[in-house]
Amino acid sequence: MTADTRPIPIYGPVFAADPQLVYDQLRRYGAVAPVEIAPGVEALLVTDYQAALDLLRDTDTFSKDSRAWQQTLPPTSPLLPMLGYRPTALFSDGEVHARYRSVITDGLALLEPHLLQRRVTEVAHQLIDRFEAAGSADLIAEYARQLPVFVFNTWFGVPEEHSARLVAGISGMIESTEKAVAAYGDLVAVVTGMVAERREKPRHDLTSWFLNHPAGLDNDEVVRQITLTMIAGHQPTTNLIANALLRVLTDARYAGSLFGGAMTAYQAIDEVLWHDPPMANLSAHYPRYDITFHGREIPAGSLVLVSYAAANSQAAPPTDGNELRSGESAHLAWAAGPHACPARDPALLIAITAIEQLTSRLSDLELSTPIEDLPWRPGPFFRALVSLPVRFAPVAG
Repeated sequence: MTADTRPIPIYGPVFAADPQLVYDQLRRYGAVAPVEIAPGVEALLVTDYQAALDLLRDTDTFSKDSRAWQQTLPPTSPLLPMLGYRPTALFSDGEVHARYRSVITDGLALLEPHLLQRRVTEVAHQLIDRFEAAGSADLIAEYARQLPVFVFNTWFGVPEEHSARLVAGISGMIESTEKAVAAYGDLVAVVTGMVAERREKPRHDLTSWFLNHPAGLDNDEVVRQITLTMIAGHQPTTNLIANALLRVLTDARYAGSLFGGAMTAYQAIDEVLWHDPPMANLSAHYPRYDITFHGREIPAGSLVLVSYAAANSQAAPPTDGNELRSGESAHLAWAAGPHACPARDPALLIAITAIEQLTSRLSDLELSTPIEDLPWRPGPFFRALVSLPVRFAPVAG
């Protein structure tokens, strides 16, 4: 194997510890680099900003349908819960994609921002109440990972007793380990039961609304759009909250922000979206025919992923001194083109509100573990901390 075709792993602890170093190595291959996303599973990763935009917008050349590619994997592959075909907006093209996506976008449009913010605030305070007297907490396990699930419970009418199963199912499938297939299966089982119940007894929630949308989805199609919405909304939002909190707690430019300083939660989130996007590598595409794309020959049906993290780092606006210069919406953390994230606004509102409520209640938060000792989860798709331990002055009940 020649030097320009040898794939570089983008999974495991080495990549998790310093992904930007790996992206720098990948750039010597050009705009599109060969990578390994699991032992023995190769893909191509777009690391160039302009190339990423070109791919995300080119629906004539690239398809989102993974069915031909996934035949190269064993049926038990832990990558299939993330990349295996399902009848959803994520894996569809053209009119089918438009039909599925309309259900999601129309449903999310029903979420009134002030009501969503109020619900997030309520959940945030409920979660903080659980640990404020202890003087310490893991802000991922006890806060960032829990908060989106409680919001989903409200949106979709998920019984609260299923919250733990939702968290385990979503987290397990995204990690792409040997437990991923079972984790995704359990998530689908929870939603399938809920959809069957709503078909018989509709309620005032998004599950019932998905079922009654003019697109006329059948039960399985509704299950798949709901699981897609939950997966796309939970883990990235969890990572966004956690990564932004880490920046607020450790970046000198945010000194004093916990006490009402100039740097805001929005600015911390915007910097994370530029420099540490919560989903680092995804947007799976497959060329419809043999192509040459930004100097690299790509056979039809090959898996091509977009590195939002690498592309962003190439185009990110500089920061210097005490000033944060934001590029607003020019980053690719929400992807781009017809498959851009439809939940951008609610995700931002959830993350901003979560950070503001936490830091207003516990203004003396500080890391209880040196930043260099914080472990990062070693998957190919996300940028996620394992834990975020903090300490603070205990609050009497």
